[in-house]
Amino acid sequence: MPEIVFKGKEYVYNHHLTVPYRPLIPHQDKGIGPADLASNLVIHGDNLHALKALLPRYAGKVDLVFIDPPYNTGNEGWCYNDNVNSPIMKEWLSTNPVDGEDMLRHDKWLCMMWPRLVLLRELLSDEGVIFISIDDNEIHNLRELMNEVFGTDNFIATFVWRRRTSSSMAENLVSTDHEYVVAYQKGGMTGFAGVEKNYSSYSNPDNDVNGDWTLGDLTVGMTKDQRPNQFYDLVDPKTNKTYLPNPNRVWAFIPESMTREIAAGRIVFPENPNARPMVKRYRKNLQSEVNPISTWIRPFTDISAEGDSKAIYSGMTSEGGKLLQEMFGEVVFTYSKPVSLIQSLIEQVSPKDGIILDSFAGSGTTAHAVLKANVKDGGTRKFILVEGEGYADKLTAERVRRAIKGYAWLGTQREELLREKITYTQFKKADEWLKKVEAIKAKEGFAEAPSPQGDLLAQMNASEGDRASPSQELKQKIKKRFDKINVELKDGVLLVEGEKKISQMVDGLGGEFTYCTLGEPLDIEKLLSGESLPSFDALGAWLFHTATGGTLLPAPKNAPQFYLGEAEDAHVWLVYEPNLNFLKSPEAALTLSRAKEINTWGKAKADGKKHLIFAPAKYMSNKQLLEYGVDYAPLPFALYREG
Repeated sequence: MPEIVFKGKEYVYNHHLTVPYRPLIPHQDKGIGPADLASNLVIHGDNLHALKALLPRYAGKVDLVFIDPPYNTGNEGWCYNDNVNSPIMKEWLSTNPVDGEDMLRHDKWLCMMWPRLVLLRELLSDEGVIFISIDDNEIHNLRELMNEVFGTDNFIATFVWRRRTSSSMAENLVSTDHEYVVAYQKGGMTGFAGVEKNYSSYSNPDNDVNGDWTLGDLTVGMTKDQRPNQFYDLVDPKTNKTYLPNPNRVWAFIPESMTREIAAGRIVFPENPNARPMVKRYRKNLQSEVNPISTWIRPFTDISAEGDSKAIYSGMTSEGGKLLQEMFGEVVFTYSKPVSLIQSLIEQVSPKDGIILDSFAGSGTTAHAVLKANVKDGGTRKFILVEGEGYADKLTAERVRRAIKGYAWLGTQREELLREKITYTQFKKADEWLKKVEAIKAKEGFAEAPSPQGDLLAQMNASEGDRASPSQELKQKIKKRFDKINVELKDGVLLVEGEKKISQMVDGLGGEFTYCTLGEPLDIEKLLSGESLPSFDALGAWLFHTATGGTLLPAPKNAPQFYLGEAEDAHVWLVYEPNLNFLKSPEAALTLSRAKEINTWGKAKADGKKHLIFAPAKYMSNKQLLEYGVDYAPLPFALYREG
């Protein structure tokens, strides 16, 4: 397989292995609901370190990854900040931010992406899918990088989504209105869930016992030479009208089968003499879904029941920006992805109880999309967001809070009052159009004394019971429905709109999340000295994953003290408290009495699994350990020693 080569690759190839494990520290005051690491998560911290921190609990558990990394356009101001132990990489740390003048910006981007993709692959389940948003600056490098990390056989598609309709005057030659979403599977995906078809064209006007139907083509794309037995004259049994076959598109059935289809009432002969016979296609015989195509430019609801491939609804960048502005009352983030883009991916790929991860969270669109998808179909999906920038709390998490609880929206409501295409002939009657505009203004209470023509127009537009005489209407105080009237003549169209500022409360989507930061790295030397003692949960998660390769699930409610969790072939225990005096005491040792208690508990479960016990010391012989089905693993420090 071809290999992508870039400067620094040899230093980052295994860099993910050297990244220290840092425990997740929940902050009760910044989340919604209990501070629970098994809940939805918003993590503030370096995303490479955060991915390493997630491994003990989520390795092989994530169903969908969506990331929107820097596009490396040269003007984003992103920084390469991985502390790779290499003089070249150290130099890169001092040449930030990465800009368009940096001749190594593509190498730096690849070095930044490599270890993150490796860890994301570890976090994905066997059936998991990763989607990466990108544009032309790095699409080629990304494909080669993904081929090497995920394998060429696991490439699904490069989807093209239209991000805007307006032209960009800043670009040369071509205004690029699209971006890409590159999709790879980890290796065991069974396919997209499919897009629901539209059955609006199906009905049952003749009470057919087979249910709703629609008319379909009665021919197939074969010539008379290819299918000679399907090239024959077709006769309507009621009218005896003969329909000649098409030599380039023969009938769909051989004569015997056609006779049976006619007898069953499934062939419809037309009343129009110029039309052709057609066949009934029944809704019950069709798949309910159709695979999406790779171009996302039309709504995904526009799917024909015949199975024609249509596009997933992807929304546009303006949709994302508009929603954020509504939620915060101002522009707080540029180029936010539309919720509909990520929501459609979630609904296509993720199970209803799936886990969705976004390690370049930005404004938090992925969490918003998960919440909306859950409301739509009753799912219990979880999101994990990672954001390293300083706005993780004030923007990313705050958006999640507002999406969950609801928010006040101050917006502008517009109502079209007049739209007319002005031709040259009509332009010569400008006075009449001006009078019409003034009449509309007067009707809405924006003129002191409307003209007689305007007054007459207002009378004509009023209902019969509401009509008043011109003199009466002039005296009445008109209640304004709008704050102002906008009049615009653009591209030959006269447009009159009423505009009104409105404020309303947008209902929350419900849910909970835990806000986390990254704790200090687990440092062996500091553990040895007792300078830094992690919590039981933090150390336990790390030890469990390191020893078993599995993910640590929440312990059962009635689990005994020091029980960590169940691995594939063992129950894992950790005799530990983050207290130096305890760790030096006999209470922290694996004793015969403790082994007996653990063995008794294990026999009650009757699963025959051995017990892997981490403890600072043991007061048992190897023979006794074997007798009680115990494997002893000393903790990676000697805190129990005196001195």
